[in-house]
Amino acid sequence: MKVIFNTDVRGQGKKGELKEVSDGYARNYLIPRKLASEATVDNINALKVKEKARARQIEMEKAQAIENAKKLEGVQVIVRAKSGGAGKLFGAVTSEAISKALKEQYDIDIEKNKIVQGDPIKSYGAYTVKAKFGYEISGSINLLVVEE
Repeated sequence: MKVIFNTDVRGQGKKGELKEVSDGYARNYLIPRKLASEATVDNINALKVKEKARARQIEMEKAQAIENAKKLEGVQVIVRAKSGGAGKLFGAVTSEAISKALKEQYDIDIEKNKIVQGDPIKSYGAYTVKAKFGYEISGSINLLVVEE
């Protein structure tokens, strides 16, 4: 019997996969527990529609990521921080602070978990920080840390 898996079933199939399984296994285990549904024409067509919608959504997300990466070109973000002595900061410049500064200064909305810092920024100066948008698309943020 052909079934469409509704959830991942270890050793059998992944969600959305169309697969042939034994009749007894499908009728007695998969279908009653709603782990899979019978592969009727309607269910197969619904699966194809969902796959097309997901593909369109991925394309839109990729386009948005490319657009955000292009927005970062030629932008210098200024982050103000408090310091102790000798140009050392009290804490470190966090990715949350960088994200807020981008939003305030250039109206570019990047989540803090997408900003990747190599080492913590603990002194004044100019830095380059990476932003990973997914789908192997990344951009660089030019950062200037100045005294508050």
